[in-house]
Amino acid sequence: MLFEKEIYFCPGYAGIILTKRLQYAILRGMKDKFRSFNSGRANFFLVAFIALVLGGAVLKVTAPIVLPFTIALLLAFVIEPMVIFFLKRKIPRGVSISLAILIIVAGLYLLGMVLFSSARTIISMYPRYERRLTEIYIGVAEFFDLSYDAHLSFMENLWAQLGFRTRVRNMTFTFSNSFIGFLKDAFLVVLFLVFMLYEAAFAKEKIDQAFEDKYSGPIKKISDDIVLQIIRYLSTKFLISLVTGIVVGVALHLVGLEFALVWGLIQFVLNFIPNIGSIAAGLGAGIFGLLQFWPEPGPIIAVALIMLASNMVIGNILEPKIMGDNLGLSPLAVLVSLLIWGWLWGFAGMILAVPMTVIVKIICENIPVLEPFSIILGSHRAIMAAKTSEEGPEEAI
Repeated sequence: MLFEKEIYFCPGYAGIILTKRLQYAILRGMKDKFRSFNSGRANFFLVAFIALVLGGAVLKVTAPIVLPFTIALLLAFVIEPMVIFFLKRKIPRGVSISLAILIIVAGLYLLGMVLFSSARTIISMYPRYERRLTEIYIGVAEFFDLSYDAHLSFMENLWAQLGFRTRVRNMTFTFSNSFIGFLKDAFLVVLFLVFMLYEAAFAKEKIDQAFEDKYSGPIKKISDDIVLQIIRYLSTKFLISLVTGIVVGVALHLVGLEFALVWGLIQFVLNFIPNIGSIAAGLGAGIFGLLQFWPEPGPIIAVALIMLASNMVIGNILEPKIMGDNLGLSPLAVLVSLLIWGWLWGFAGMILAVPMTVIVKIICENIPVLEPFSIILGSHRAIMAAKTSEEGPEEAI
């Protein structure tokens, strides 16, 4: 009633009051909506964070089962084209799956035997490396004009004090137990792999029957994108790692480094670990080069240059150009995923870090509510390319 009287007796003043009250009401409504929006977004990220923590805990606890399953899944992506190759030659699917798995297992067995045999040889040559390490310490002490007599006796007794030989025996026992665990995991991987390859032929039919059309289409698109990206990554990474291992092995052999073939294989395997794998291989070869060639500087420098050049040219120039931004992952996201998956699943997790992160990114891309996480994981160039494609060629120009 008062508001109506104000309008009747003083229309101008009432208009001002009305305007102010409308502004206040509008601002209060906008403020409430903004608070509601921020609250909803905060709740979403809180729930997402809790889900990530719980998911990580589940993956950590269930690693004995989930890790072999994941390895089998990624191997299935790689082996399925081989199975299709055999199927085109009129070979039954069961036989094709068996042949493909036998080829992979034989290759891994040969690789493991070479590494295991070389490791035993290196351990047997330990006394020579121990003497060479003492010589290196003497040379360094003389170079810096240090009194090393007292320290030398310490160096000579250091290995005994640390119980190195006892540690080697304990490591051998631990390795035996680990090898038994490895055989168990390998059996699970092969078991999962056989059934996955057999079921792969009926996967899309099952998706069509299990879900409605509006859901089955996106699910098949996500699965196709994942398969395409994983196959592209693993095949490219395999070829690049193979070339790197061959180049390193041949170059180290020409220099005269012992176990050059082994260092080539180590470079091949560790190159699957992004960023730090090739660095670890380079440090290992450099240390062995120092122990073998000391005090000759030429071969030591040659070994260091070979490892540095292979990492710089192949790892930092050739590999990015070949792989390009097909994966669309941020380098920071790759590094963080390397640490997270390594913590969850150890060495195997470090190798699986990039494929698993690619799978997470593709899933987030196709679910609107999770799209912000896809943007966070993506590289800047991939985001700009997506933005350009959305704007259209005319706007981009």
